[in-house]
Amino acid sequence: MADVSERLKKLRKENKMSQRDVAKFLGISESGYGYYEQGRNEPSIDMIKRLADRYDVTADYLLGRSDTPQLSEEEEFKSFANNPELERFYRELPQSDEEDLEKLRAMWEIIKKKDKKNN
Repeated sequence: MADVSERLKKLRKENKMSQRDVAKFLGISESGYGYYEQGRNEPSIDMIKRLADRYDVTADYLLGRSDTPQLSEEEEFKSFANNPELERFYRELPQSDEEDLEKLRAMWEIIKKKDKKNN
């Protein structure tokens, strides 16, 4: 599998961005970002999160732990449903049935649409 530096370079080029563009997005120097692509430095967890969001890929893909850039719809929903912030809400639902799961899926769809609008 690829390493972080290879993935960063590939994604930057696919998104038709310069190193300067990405550095500006991250709020770091162009040479600082260039070191990421050269493998001389590794981005922080915060930078990984921001880059994954910017390129709409998973952190695992960016880190070279997966060759699949995005989660499947089912994996994405499971990740959403297992979010600790939703755990309290989910526990308060009556004993889970198909209708509850559909309500949760509907909420997930609304959040996804809102996220896409904001990006």
